[in-house]
Amino acid sequence: MAEKQIDEVTGTATTGHEWDGIRELDTPMPRWWLWIYWGTVVWALGYVIAYPAWPLINTATKGLLGYSTRAEARAELDAAEASRAGYLATVAESSVDEILADDALRNFATAAGAAAFRVNCVQCHGTGAEGSAGYPNLNDDDWLWGGSAEDIRLTIAHGVRYEQDFDTRWSEMPAFGDVLDPGEINRVALHVASLTGGAGDAGADDLAAGAEIYLDNCAACHGDEGEGSHDLGAPNLRDAIWLYGSSVPEIARQVRNPRHGVMPAWQDRLGETVVKELAVYIHSLGGGE
Repeated sequence: MAEKQIDEVTGTATTGHEWDGIRELDTPMPRWWLWIYWGTVVWALGYVIAYPAWPLINTATKGLLGYSTRAEARAELDAAEASRAGYLATVAESSVDEILADDALRNFATAAGAAAFRVNCVQCHGTGAEGSAGYPNLNDDDWLWGGSAEDIRLTIAHGVRYEQDFDTRWSEMPAFGDVLDPGEINRVALHVASLTGGAGDAGADDLAAGAEIYLDNCAACHGDEGEGSHDLGAPNLRDAIWLYGSSVPEIARQVRNPRHGVMPAWQDRLGETVVKELAVYIHSLGGGE
């Protein structure tokens, strides 16, 4: 190690280190920096004494102040629950129509219903309630069982074709493959597609024959004009909303061997209050009647 020397320019002693003729000055740290450093040391010592800090086998040191982030979070949650309690009690005592009539209550129920929807409903209906093949879009205005807030509540509460619930919504389209021959099924599919302009260049004779087959076999549920029925859960065939496809082959397949979705009943699982909140939220999406 080189001998320490005094730098002629600055008057500062060197560290004794030298590299390629360059000596390192032994410049002392500024006093303000040293005071800050020792201040942080004192602060750290005070912190580990005042607050939980050192882990033990089954717990940790409690600190003189007895502070706990878990206790603070619990206190905040308890305060939030207390502020919600009044709204929850009112929702439990009110009908969905009464909830919708009260702005503050409607806003609360909508927010709570949105949270419940993200946990329980997105798996089938999508994060934006847009649905998918075989799962209804809840944003549109096509409702098999009615789109009023109360109708939606009943559907959520008791489900659709959910055999474990005595009050479930129930409708089942028969398989007309056992009733009509393939030609008749194709002609009635052409007629149904023509209600929304999807029959293409089908001939007048086929359409007329399909209309007659429709009146004989389908009008009892779907209506003479294909307008559907909320009482029977029969879809409106005159709109552009199709659960299983709107092409002639897709309609024919549904006539021949219909698919029937099942929605579970949620009231026993979630409780009446949450079901009301879900109904208010879904109704708020804009497609409700």
